[in-house]
Amino acid sequence: MKPISRRIFLSISTATAIVGINQLLASCGNNNSNESSNAGANGELNIYSSRHYNTDEQLYGGFTKETGIKVNLVEGSADELIERIQTEGENSPADILITVDVARLWRAQEAGIFTPISSPILETKIPPSLRNPEGLWFGFTKRARVIMYNKDKVKPEELSTYEDLADPKWKGRIIIRSSSNIYNQSLVASLIEAHGEEKTEEWCRGFVANFAREPQSNDTGQIQDVAAGVGDLTLANTYYLARFAKSDDPVRQEAAEKVGVFFPNQGENQRGTHVNISGGGVIKNAPNQENAIKFLEYLTSNTAQEFFAQGNDEYPVVEGVPLDPVLKSFGTFKADTTNIASFGPNLATAVQIMNRAGWK
Repeated sequence: MKPISRRIFLSISTATAIVGINQLLASCGNNNSNESSNAGANGELNIYSSRHYNTDEQLYGGFTKETGIKVNLVEGSADELIERIQTEGENSPADILITVDVARLWRAQEAGIFTPISSPILETKIPPSLRNPEGLWFGFTKRARVIMYNKDKVKPEELSTYEDLADPKWKGRIIIRSSSNIYNQSLVASLIEAHGEEKTEEWCRGFVANFAREPQSNDTGQIQDVAAGVGDLTLANTYYLARFAKSDDPVRQEAAEKVGVFFPNQGENQRGTHVNISGGGVIKNAPNQENAIKFLEYLTSNTAQEFFAQGNDEYPVVEGVPLDPVLKSFGTFKADTTNIASFGPNLATAVQIMNRAGWK
C-alpha cells in the first residue's frame, strides 16, 4: 500500500482529478512487493484520511493480510478531503473518510458525504457516546483533553474542574493555544451542551481573564512552556505528553517529568473529563461499501485497538483493551458520556463565544 500525496491532487484541475484519481488509485500498491500475494483478491478499498501517522500504515497492511482487500490511501487535510469528495460527486472513488476530532466529522456530516450504516459489531463494541446515533460515523480512538500543570507551581489538590479554571485564583497562570484550534472549539462546544450559552460565555470570560499571555503555539508548545514555567498550567491532549515521555530528546524527557496530568470533573456528581475521537464513516457513493464496513469493523478488533493504544498513544474505545504503559501511568479517569455528536451543532456558537470573550 502506497499513499498518494495530496499535493498531486491539489496541483491538477478538478476535471482531470476526477478521471485521473481512478488511475492513480488503481496503481497504488502495484509497486510494493512486500504486500500480501492475495492483496486485491477480494477487491479494493479507497481510504481518504487526514490522520498523518506513519503507524497507521501498519493497520492498513494488517487489514489487507487478514481480508485480501487491497487498500489505496489518499491523504490530505480534513477540509481538503471533504471538498474533494464533494467535487468528485457520484464519480468519487472514496469509500471511507477518516479524520480526527468530532468537529471535522460534523463538517463532513453537514456536507452530506456520509451514508448511514448498520453494523452489530460497531454498535456493540463502540459506546453510544462515541458514535453518531444514525450510524453516519464512528469513533475508533479516544483523546482526553486534560489539565497539565507544572509540578513545582501547582498542587493536584488545587485542581478540580474545567469550570474552576475561570476562578480568579488562576489569574496570570494559564497558557493555551488559539481559539481557532479545533480541540479548544470542541471543548467549549461541550460546555455549551452542559451549561448553555450564557453560562459558558461567563465561564469563557473568566477563563480568558486568567491567561498569562495571548494564545499561541500548539499543544506541544504549551507543554514545553508549562515545564519552563512560562505558565503554571494548560489544557492539552494526553498523547502529546506521552510522546514527550517516550522521546529520545533529553529536553522533552525532562519536560515530561516536570509536567503533571490532572483529569477534570471527576467528582461524584460531575460529568467527567472531556474526550474527543479519531473516527470515520462510509461515503454515500462508496463503490466498495461492503469492504468499507469490513474495515470499520476491523478497527474495533483487539489487534487494531491495541495498535492504536500502543502505537499512537491514544485511548482505545473498546473496553478491556490494554493501555499504553505511559498512558496508564497518567491514571484512570471517568470520561464524559454525553454523546459527542451533540457538540457539532454548538461549534459555531462556541467560536462566537470565544471571540466575544477575547480568546484570540
